[in-house]
Amino acid sequence: MESLKGRLLVAGPSLWGTNLRRTVVLVAHHDEAGAIGVILNRPSGDTVAEAVPDLTWMVRFEDPVFLGGPVRPDAVVILGEFTCPEDAGLLAFGSVGFLVGHFRADDAQSLQRVRLFAGFAMWGPGELEAQVHGASAWSTEPATAEDVFHSEPEVLWDRVVERMGGELAFLRATPSDFVLN
Repeated sequence: MESLKGRLLVAGPSLWGTNLRRTVVLVAHHDEAGAIGVILNRPSGDTVAEAVPDLTWMVRFEDPVFLGGPVRPDAVVILGEFTCPEDAGLLAFGSVGFLVGHFRADDAQSLQRVRLFAGFAMWGPGELEAQVHGASAWSTEPATAEDVFHSEPEVLWDRVVERMGGELAFLRATPSDFVLN
C-alpha cells in the first residue's frame, strides 16, 4: 500500500458507534511498521493556558488543547505550519509538521500557526491498511493546511465529507446522537 502520510483519515460508517465517530485524523507518518497521527477535530475544552501554561508563548492564551488520540494522552504533541519546513522534526506534508523532542522558543521562530494536542493515534503493522481497505472504517483525502488549522474544528468532518462527495455524503444528514433522529 502507498503511504498515507500527509493524508486525512475521515471516519466512515463502521466507526459510527465508537468514540471515533466524525473524526478527522492527519496521518503524520505511515510505513510498513505502522502509522501515527492526530485527531484534528476534538477540542478538549481546556485551554493551553489551563493545561500547559509553559507553552502559551506558542499560541493564543485561550486556544484549546485538542485530544489527539488515545495513545499517551499525557503527552503534548505540537503541530505547526512552518515558514521553513526543514525546521519541522517530522514533516507531514508541504509546510505542515511536528516539533519533536525538546525545543526552545528560538526553535519555533518559523512557526506560522500552531495547534497543541494531548496524545496521538497509532496503528501497528498492517492495522491502518486493514481499516482503510478491509473494514472501510476510514476514507482518505489529501490534507491541506486549512484543514489542519480550521477555524471551526467541530465542523471539519462535515466540510471534508462535503468536499469528498460520494458515499459518505449521506452521513452528513445523520444526527450525531441517533436519539435525535
